[in-house]
Amino acid sequence: MPSNIVIVESPAKSKTLEKFLGKDFKVMASYGHVRDLPSKDGSVDVENDFELHYKTSPDSVKNLKAIATEVGKADAVYLATDPDREGEAISWHVLEELKKRVKKFDEKTVHRIDFTEITKKAVLDAVANPRTLADNLIDAQQARRALDYLVGFNLSPVLWRKVRGGLSAGRVQSVALRLICEREAEIEQFEPQEYWHIDGDFGAGSSLLTAKLVKLNGEKLEKFTLGDKDTTDAALKALEGQSY
Repeated sequence: MPSNIVIVESPAKSKTLEKFLGKDFKVMASYGHVRDLPSKDGSVDVENDFELHYKTSPDSVKNLKAIATEVGKADAVYLATDPDREGEAISWHVLEELKKRVKKFDEKTVHRIDFTEITKKAVLDAVANPRTLADNLIDAQQARRALDYLVGFNLSPVLWRKVRGGLSAGRVQSVALRLICEREAEIEQFEPQEYWHIDGDFGAGSSLLTAKLVKLNGEKLEKFTLGDKDTTDAALKALEGQSY
């Protein structure tokens, strides 16, 4: 009987990992996320430090029971979900479910491992060098999911009423659209204003230095000081009589 349980996201690599790890290991899959925020008001409690109220996915219940049964008989559990924020969150969600489902569950028997390639060396190195769950990645995923929920829950119904049903508002696209609309409004309100500037080429032969006129008659030139052709021509006439 395997004394170690390895939990991955997808069952596709289970057989390969078991071959690498040997008969003392059994690889099981979570089949992606096992918990999520229900699409109802209050799943993200904005009045209570944005507390998240998760619900176990109905499709995951049977699989979680099977995992919990095997974990209850094992000596150690290795969480081997993907090494990104989603994978880290999946490992955390699985761990939270195991705490509820396995009697006398000892969290000290749980190890987090990750590898970026499916090779025997990479997998064995990961098992030999486990780590703890990365709270920063878990928090990042929870923040992303909370924003998805808050934006989608509040804006999607507006789209259904104003455009058509079935549309959803994303946390990134919605903000980007807002920025585009604000910028477009600024463009529409813009009133063009004429201004001129004077450059001079100084030097001899092929060696020239181009300089911009920044002061005239002892006064600093602002952007709209030379506001029309007549003013600019008058400035040029004054400059032509100078020596440089």
